[in-house]
Amino acid sequence: MSQKITDKLVEKHHVTIREIEECFANRCGAELTDSREQHASDPPTRWFIARTHHCRLLKVVYVPRDGKIHIRTAYEPNENELSIYGRHGGDIE
Repeated sequence: MSQKITDKLVEKHHVTIREIEECFANRCGAELTDSREQHASDPPTRWFIARTHHCRLLKVVYVPRDGKIHIRTAYEPNENELSIYGRHGGDIE
């Protein structure tokens, strides 16, 4: 993860790398693909919502590339994102 992304996560969203790792470990639902034109990437941007070990709910946005995961952002999801994920992504345990 670039220093710019790490700084944004900490300063803007108050999210640590450890919390993102915990969300990947605790993920129960499916990952969704962001089909919005302004977020288009190759390969496509993916996202999911999961809980940290301390039950903090986060939306994690990333791009899988060359066998690695490139984090774009992570933050507490809003009601619209929770609704979309509930309809298309599945459970949030």
